[in-house]
Amino acid sequence: MSDAKVAVVDRTGTMDHFNVEVVSGMFEGKNLLDRHRMIYQALDEPMKDGRIHAVELQAKTPDET
Repeated sequence: MSDAKVAVVDRTGTMDHFNVEVVSGMFEGKNLLDRHRMIYQALDEPMKDGRIHAVELQAKTPDET
């Protein structure tokens, strides 16, 4: 998502549990599940290899911020 603004917070200090907020115009017209799928696609590799153990997502359009 080329226009995405991303904020990441390490929830536990272990660098593998994160809160991630993504704001992108590409979320326009998409439901929450589709938005999360888009983010999970971007996080696929670090989730599969264990660098990310848990992630809590917020996916918003610029108008929703």
